[in-house]
Amino acid sequence: MSGLKALTPRGRSFLASGVAALLCALVLGEQDLLRVAVLITAMPLLASLVVARTRYRLACARRLSPARVQAGEDSTVTLRLENVTRLPTGLLLVEDTLQYALGTRPRFVLDRMESRGVREIDYKVSSDLRGRFPIGPLSVRIADPFGLVELTRSFTITDTLVVTPEVVPLPPVRLSGEYSGGGDSRTRSVAAAGDDDVAPREYRQGDDLRRVHWRSTARRGELMVRREEQERQSRGALLLDTRRHAHRGEGPRSSFEVAVSAAASIGVHLSAEGLALRLVTDQGARHVVDTGQSWSLLDTLAVIRQSTARSLEHGVGALRQGGGEGLIIAVLGALDPEEARALAQLRHSGVTAVAVLLDLASWDGASWDAVAAENARAARSVLTGGGWRVLDLPAGASLAGVWPEAGNNRSAA
Repeated sequence: MSGLKALTPRGRSFLASGVAALLCALVLGEQDLLRVAVLITAMPLLASLVVARTRYRLACARRLSPARVQAGEDSTVTLRLENVTRLPTGLLLVEDTLQYALGTRPRFVLDRMESRGVREIDYKVSSDLRGRFPIGPLSVRIADPFGLVELTRSFTITDTLVVTPEVVPLPPVRLSGEYSGGGDSRTRSVAAAGDDDVAPREYRQGDDLRRVHWRSTARRGELMVRREEQERQSRGALLLDTRRHAHRGEGPRSSFEVAVSAAASIGVHLSAEGLALRLVTDQGARHVVDTGQSWSLLDTLAVIRQSTARSLEHGVGALRQGGGEGLIIAVLGALDPEEARALAQLRHSGVTAVAVLLDLASWDGASWDAVAAENARAARSVLTGGGWRVLDLPAGASLAGVWPEAGNNRSAA
């Protein structure tokens, strides 16, 4: 019965035609028509019997290269099918399962796989949307050579493609104050203590050779580095405004997606500069990104969504509770003067504060009213008056073009 259920439209047509011809032959007494009717009827029945009794055993593996891509970039999916039985297969129709954002489902036809045979299939996927997208499971339809019967068998294995926000390379900018306990101050602290007071440890791959402690190296016969310089790590905080009402537009070019991309670009840039980051949102959520591990930040931003919060209260509170950062960067949507004053109070002596303000008027167009425009100007004035360096980012502009202003002390009043 399972074999009959696997009949294709062609197989059902053959079976219906055979039955009709058989009835006509019996009514008309035509022996030649009877022979043709038996042949036509037997073909789909025999095909379904053969396919149903065939016990193919296929092994499947999937590889994503790479498994993490930026929005708009391609990833290559490689499917590896192996026939682990001694029987050759018939026609195989292979189909992988994809979410709509990754494109249409890929389908392939394999004519025949010999015993212990292996086939590899490549196809590309891409998405303009951020997120974590499952790929799979794979289904294989076994068909007879005449296309009369198809039997579907599915695997359970799935893989995940992580699509991260677009990262824009940023030019190097001198952000004075961001390296609390870093830069020259670290060198001076070691010099003041004296080389003999340094607690060295073994050299690890990736350590800066400038941190080698030569006296300990000569004494132990292996490379040793200064432990203090590893522990006195520079720290910064990155605030991302995810409030739904504070953004405009829809889709990949909305102000929210631009804000997420800006946060990703800044985070990757600062992480490469040796800064440990703390990601904070308006909901107060915190995510620590160690130096050189920007992939962790990108994975977090890949799945971040807009919030229903109406204020930045929890985000400002999380920044205030953390403390210890020499650099605060905020990527902001619509901002009123009261929220700007709360942010301005976060900056004090020894702290560099940079605000990336999205120019929502360039997204909203005619809908941007005079009240909103006045609030935006007042908020900007409050931030600059509080010593923040403010960067305006309109729709269609590149963050790399305005980023050098972050190193301009004159942007802070």
